[in-house]
Amino acid sequence: MKITTIRLDRMRLVLDPPFDASWDPEPRRHFDATLVRVETDAGITGYGSGDTMDGFEAFADLFTGKDPLQIANHVKALETVSFHAGRYWPLEAALWDIIGKTCGQPVATLFGGAADRLPAYASFGELKSPAARAEAVLAAREAGFRAVKIRIGREDVQAGLASVRAARDAAGSDLAIMVDLNQWWRMAGDISPALDVAAVRRVAAELAELGVTWLEEPLPAADLAGMRQLREQCGIRVAGGEMARSVPELLGAMAAGALDVVQPDVVLAVGMLRARTVAELATAQGHWFTPHTWTNGLGLLANLHVAAGVGGGPYLEFPYDPPGWTPERRDFFLAQPVTIEADGTVRVPDAPGLGAEIDEDAVARWAQTR
Repeated sequence: MKITTIRLDRMRLVLDPPFDASWDPEPRRHFDATLVRVETDAGITGYGSGDTMDGFEAFADLFTGKDPLQIANHVKALETVSFHAGRYWPLEAALWDIIGKTCGQPVATLFGGAADRLPAYASFGELKSPAARAEAVLAAREAGFRAVKIRIGREDVQAGLASVRAARDAAGSDLAIMVDLNQWWRMAGDISPALDVAAVRRVAAELAELGVTWLEEPLPAADLAGMRQLREQCGIRVAGGEMARSVPELLGAMAAGALDVVQPDVVLAVGMLRARTVAELATAQGHWFTPHTWTNGLGLLANLHVAAGVGGGPYLEFPYDPPGWTPERRDFFLAQPVTIEADGTVRVPDAPGLGAEIDEDAVARWAQTR
């Protein structure tokens, strides 16, 4: 079997009203997505998504004409490309989709089959008032979630802490709450100063008193010593690594005692094969592997297959913050959005591969020329 063509369908979903994300300098008025189709001479097509894949066309010939099942070589090639250009890991996801379809198995089974579902946490994205956030937390619990994550903007930490306190007061102790400071990496153009260790230590101490399960990305990626201090001095778990560029970066953070929760997104950070290695090493050392999933339903599925395959957890991130961000908006080009079950879990699809079906009408409707 050979790869015959790699096709990129670029789409832009107009957001009305816009989604006001705390990590983005401006409210997001549109959402770009690229669907990667890898077609083979055996008639099997694999799908991947999660990155815009800008500039990939210059490297497509490194993969066409090759056997899609030779995944180790394709991963090595993608690593060389990422040194010079972008992170094109959605291509690897599409290749695993082909491998699963060829074998007649879900990718999670090929990765170990440790679980067929994982508990999901509602990952909020917008900055809301304490009252509005408390209301959203209760609504998420009513929808089936048993855990949530609240983002705190570094420009107004006290407002963020007030939202966390309001959420805890409203939900009580039976709901797990995580908090994200979004300081490990930056959106393009964001050059505002980071909160320093002293400021974050005060935040971490208050969050620990509120029973927060983990504090995510509390400091810039290079400050491993600072993250270790937070863990040791504040008694709170530290999470990070969602956009790490390499496996050594993640292993180095664990070796430095900086992380309790390791979070590489398999379509944005290090890919599926390498994420599995990180996950196995992390869990063997008593860490949690809970990947970032803030792309779209196809990217979410790729992360689900890896995490379920190796037995990650205790939760899977589930982007969710209605009315601005819903499964239907997030997964606009899928025939069916990825949803949670009544028990608050996300189930691994039974279908071979990643288990996604594409809505071709939606792809055509939102197509853009760039």
